[in-house]
Amino acid sequence: MPPIAHPRDTPRAWRHHLLARTLGAGALAGLLTAAAAGAQAQNIQQLYDAARSYDATFLAARAQADSAQYQFERTQALQRPTLSLQSSLTRTGSETPTSGASNQTQSAASLSARQPLFNRGNALTIEQAERSLQVAAADLDNSEQDLIVRLTQAYFEVLATQDSLATARTNKVAIAEQLASAQRNFEVGTATITDAREAQARFDLATAQEIVADNNLRTSRVALDQLVGLQNVEPRPFTVPVKLPTLAPVNVEAWLARAATAPNVRRASLAFDIARLETSKAQAGHLPTVDLVSSYGRTRNTHVQGSSGSVSGNEGNFSNSSLGVQLNLPLFAGYSVQNRVKETLALEEKSRNDLEAARRGVTQLTRQAFLGVQSGEASVRALEAAEASTLLALEATQLGYKVGVRVNLDVLNAQTQLYTTRRDLSRARYDVIITNLKLRQASGTLKPEDVSAVNRLLAP
Repeated sequence: MPPIAHPRDTPRAWRHHLLARTLGAGALAGLLTAAAAGAQAQNIQQLYDAARSYDATFLAARAQADSAQYQFERTQALQRPTLSLQSSLTRTGSETPTSGASNQTQSAASLSARQPLFNRGNALTIEQAERSLQVAAADLDNSEQDLIVRLTQAYFEVLATQDSLATARTNKVAIAEQLASAQRNFEVGTATITDAREAQARFDLATAQEIVADNNLRTSRVALDQLVGLQNVEPRPFTVPVKLPTLAPVNVEAWLARAATAPNVRRASLAFDIARLETSKAQAGHLPTVDLVSSYGRTRNTHVQGSSGSVSGNEGNFSNSSLGVQLNLPLFAGYSVQNRVKETLALEEKSRNDLEAARRGVTQLTRQAFLGVQSGEASVRALEAAEASTLLALEATQLGYKVGVRVNLDVLNAQTQLYTTRRDLSRARYDVIITNLKLRQASGTLKPEDVSAVNRLLAP
């Protein structure tokens, strides 16, 4: 955009061209935005489905949960039988002065099996693996809830920056009209140069605000595209008139009661269980282990004696088999078991405190989010009332300016106040939705179905 000259040095034709170009640019931008929205608009449910298949953080958590399942299955082998096969082939040669050279060949094969009958340590290891599987599920739930909140924030950030840009452009158009009016009045002598200069300053400021808003919109679009793995995403706005869902339940204690199932609390609780099992496993170091063992083997010997090649009498096939119960009782291990028990007791105390810290943290976040939703709903109601009153104030100020009881600066201030209120109102509505989801996340109740609930608020 070329620089705008001082009002008293600007020809009337140029002022008219400036106003027309400003109005035309704003209208053209609005048409292009509307066309793009109609052609490429996606709702938040579609983008959530895309993000679940693209977001690296969520996919990593899902892969971690899958690996935990295999780890659990691997520990099941501790209570299952094991079977092994051994085979050998040995050739031995010797020579003595009396008997001459001799060669002996022995081939052997054996099959052995072992079935644990009692092993307290292995049983506790399997229980720990089961808890670890539940930890991975809690981590996956936490990652999915985080994805929902991140996507919602990115989605509504684009809408908020769109609203800010639209407000900046509308404000700029209104100021341009007021600037042209002030310049006309100055030319005919019904206004001072001060009015024109004030309008010019506001117009320049509005231009700067438009540039900032446009850059913020570009940045927010890049963030949303990166999150869902798509290009040129165009979010759908709220259905008009906007009707936000009310907070339910309205009692914070009801939300705190749900917080016991929050993924962070579940994870800390499972970690405490694992620590207690580790202590029991360390104490099991004093306990015996009992196994059922069995084996079966065959051996073939060939013994060639002397230069004549005669075969000795110990040539032949032999077989052996066994079946029994094996007991292993540890007696003394250099105090390693006692020190391991003390170590696990200290780690168990740490896990207990981590669990308490998680509960307190979830309680605090839930209370803060609950208050945030209440404050956001009150702000929306106040800004809706302010929008109506500032619109009436602007109309009254414009009428007063026409009849000469108000100056140009009053009109500019009233216009700015109206557009600022509208921008703040749209931002407050988005913040209520986001804070409501954060409340559900803090209390551990955020589900993919909540995305569908938000999606129903958007234009079809």
